[in-house]
Amino acid sequence: MDHAAQAADPHAEIRVEVTKLCARFPGEYWRQVDRDRQYPTSFVQALTEAGYLGALIPEEFGGAGLPLSAAAAILEEIHRSGGNAGACHAQMYIMGTILRHGSAEQKKRYLPKIASGELRLQAFGVTEPTSGTDTTALRTVARREGDNYIVNGQKIWTSRAEHSDLMLLLARTTPRDQVAKKTDGLSTFIVDMKAALGNGLTIRPIRTMMNHNTTEVFFDNMVVPAANLVGQEGRGFRYILDGMNAERLLIASESIGDAKWFIKKAVDYSKERVLFGRPIGQNQGVQFPIARAYAQMRAAEALLLLGLGKFENGENCGEEANMGKMLAADAAWAAGEACIQTHGGFGFAEEYDIERKYREARLYQVAPISTNLVLSYIGEHVLGMPRSY
Repeated sequence: MDHAAQAADPHAEIRVEVTKLCARFPGEYWRQVDRDRQYPTSFVQALTEAGYLGALIPEEFGGAGLPLSAAAAILEEIHRSGGNAGACHAQMYIMGTILRHGSAEQKKRYLPKIASGELRLQAFGVTEPTSGTDTTALRTVARREGDNYIVNGQKIWTSRAEHSDLMLLLARTTPRDQVAKKTDGLSTFIVDMKAALGNGLTIRPIRTMMNHNTTEVFFDNMVVPAANLVGQEGRGFRYILDGMNAERLLIASESIGDAKWFIKKAVDYSKERVLFGRPIGQNQGVQFPIARAYAQMRAAEALLLLGLGKFENGENCGEEANMGKMLAADAAWAAGEACIQTHGGFGFAEEYDIERKYREARLYQVAPISTNLVLSYIGEHVLGMPRSY
């Protein structure tokens, strides 16, 4: 960030403090965590103690009461510093469903403990093996029995399930053929995972190309108290939807951070590395891909800032959230490509951290929503073209 931009940034102080915190967790730390497929417990603990994971929780519930742009700045700096917020970013935004739609008792019971870190709400049970992004086709069923719901089904790509105390679960409470709209009949629940584990809940880790602590979870007559239903039965799809723009804006900020990390790494190396009597950055074949990636990053960053502003003003930011997320993920990938190419063989060496960040950055063209579905959203909702699915 240049000095003029920093002066105009309302979250400049937060960025400085997050950068200081991240300096305690250098590349060696992240390489070890990645190599051993560990959860970065000490890093998450440090973020929690500093109050960053409770940034969006109102002060009345023990949080910092900061705007979404502040949370975006926190996540961007983690990634710009070489870290990975994927282990904990959900703690920031999943609680939004409880904050906006939960009962007074649920807010009082859960939000202060989420803000303090006493409880981790990081698991989001939505996607299923057979339905993917077609959320309305999910098959997990919650059946009411007295003061409880009995849940049966399974979810996949439920990240951080092994490291979370609570899960926000979306399940069908009314069969699809009995509702007027396919988005009706889905309900949202708060699941106490510690109580459910071994009592109807089974967690199975999935090993992936990056250390994302993701899992598949199975529900076999799992009991959830009716008091843990969020809002009204059958309206859960809406409750999940209204947090998606926030999620996409926050993920976009992580991709911007990744792009900035790759670009700085590439620029620095291009100045230092001398071949044939000159720094390789003097060669346009090296220089231009880095410059283009920087231009892509700045364009995506501008759209992200526009989206954050709209979100905070209560305006519809669906266009900016979707496009910002897509373009930021593309920019991070382009920057990663340029960084690896600039470093040559060293780009593949573990000790340079590039190959780890490269693997991590690739995820965001797929999650939390794939590029094709973003393009479908633009076609239908922005350009007014016929719905493609």
